[in-house]
This record gives sequence, structure tokens and C-alpha cells, in this order.
Amino acid sequence: MSRAVVFGYHNVGCRCLSVLLAHGVNVALVVTHLDNPKETIWFDSMAELAALHGIPVITPDNPNTPEVIEQIRALQPDFFFSFYYREMLKRELLEIPKSGALNMHGSLLPKYRGRVPVNWAIINGETETGATLHYMTEKPDNGDIVAQQAVPILPNDSALQVFQKVTVAAEIALNGVLPALLEGKAQAVKQDLSKGAYFGGRKAEDGIIDWMQSAQAIHNLVRAVAPPYPGATTRLLGKPMRILQTLITGCSVSGEVPAFYVKEGRAYAICGNGVLRVVRFELDGIEISAAEFAAQHGTAKFEFNC
Repeated sequence: MSRAVVFGYHNVGCRCLSVLLAHGVNVALVVTHLDNPKETIWFDSMAELAALHGIPVITPDNPNTPEVIEQIRALQPDFFFSFYYREMLKRELLEIPKSGALNMHGSLLPKYRGRVPVNWAIINGETETGATLHYMTEKPDNGDIVAQQAVPILPNDSALQVFQKVTVAAEIALNGVLPALLEGKAQAVKQDLSKGAYFGGRKAEDGIIDWMQSAQAIHNLVRAVAPPYPGATTRLLGKPMRILQTLITGCSVSGEVPAFYVKEGRAYAICGNGVLRVVRFELDGIEISAAEFAAQHGTAKFEFNC
């Protein structure tokens, strides 16, 4: 029986840990994160899943300390698996497992290496993404690929919807290749790094809408950062506004100032190029309907305060 140490977090971590257990892998230790009280915790807990199966759990701030390295080395693992673990594993750790260290990344590598790949893929208007299992090196997301599973990004999919697909893709990819991997027969393919790029993390302020952009670009931003992510933000009537859901209307405009208005019970936003239907929105922290907005403020066009 192969022995593994699993570094993981989030839903991908939970589903992939479940795959390892289903295949009889001896998971000797789970290394995960303490939940950040400043973060919206909408996902499943690796620590709870490990406890259910009697697997020891540690939550170090830094897994590369001498104490953690020695604790893990003493377990003599055959494999490391990293499933949405947020800290980089350095060389001294990566050299411990006899049969290699593998990471599950939420994109079709070599595209979208780095942070928050699902969100970036939507922002950039991609129609496909997926999950990739690859060997780990000291440089993130550039090791040889052993499995990959694609999923579609539909035109109105939110980041949460795509992330749910990627979670299933990760489960499928791992489940398919794991028997060969455990037998030492999995084929690895070198990445052509010229066909992709690294992307950095995103902050809440990156969701501020530039209304001079096209309706399509703004629609992509809205769905890429929709809740449970921080949301796309602007200001209207001097108040903070969050745009939670939009649809492309196909209408074109020329020379109009970006503005918000209600017509026939539906809310719309004039963009730099095109018009969006605003399906859901919050004003001053409260979600209201288009009809409620019209009742309070009328149906005139209101310029965005940005």
C-alpha cells in the first residue's frame, strides 16, 4: 500500500483526498490551513474530512520549517499530493517522497499558471478550463503533466459555477490516473511553457468596474468575481453598489456616458461599448430589485460615480 502525505484545502482538497482513500492509499498525514476569519468560508473542510477518517492533521503557518520537515520525513511517504494548498513547498520537502510530489492545479496547464486561475480564465473570456495533475518543482505549476481534464465555461457561468466544474474535473483526472501512478506506470508529459503565462492573486479592489470598457468585458468581470467572491463594485447616487449578475443585451450605444437606468421593470447599464442588463445588484449594501429602485428613484438615467 502506498503511503502519502496530503497538503490540501478547499473543495478540491476534500474531493481529491476522498479519491486517494477510495483507492486504498494510506494517507499518513494531512497538512492544511486554519480558516482565515477575514475570508468568506463557503467551502468544505479538509481538517473535518481527515478527522472523520482518523487521519492526523497539522496546520503550520509555514510547512518548510525544520520541525515540520522532520515530522514528515519520519513518515517515509511514497508520495506527496498537493490539492489547493496555498503555501509553496521548497526543495527540502519536495525531495522527501520516494515516488514524487504532485499538485492539482485548476487550469489546463500551461495556461493560467499561478493564482486564482478560474477567475482569470473568466475575466479573459475563455470558453474552456479544467484541472491538471502535475509533478511539483520549486517553481509553481511548471512540472510534467500526468493527467488533465477539461470543462466548458459557458457565457453566463459565474466563478462559483466554474469552480464547481473544476472540482469535478480534478476528481476525474486524479481518479483516472491514480492506479497507474501508484504502480509507477503513469506517463508524464513535459509542459510547453511558451503556451501559457503566470497570473497573480486578486484583491477586492480589482473588482472595481471601469464602465468605459465594453459590455462583454464588464460582464466577464462581474461573473468572475460574483459572490462568494467579493463582487464587482461601483458607485451610484453617491453610494457603494455591487453588481452581482448581468446579461449581455446585444444592444449597441454610441457616445453615451456610462449610466444606470430602469426600463419596463428591468435594470440596465450603459457601458463604453454596449448595454448590459443588470439582473441582480446591491445599493448601499442592500440587494434591491429593479422595480424597487424605480419606485425610489424613478426611471431617469443615473451616471456612475466613478
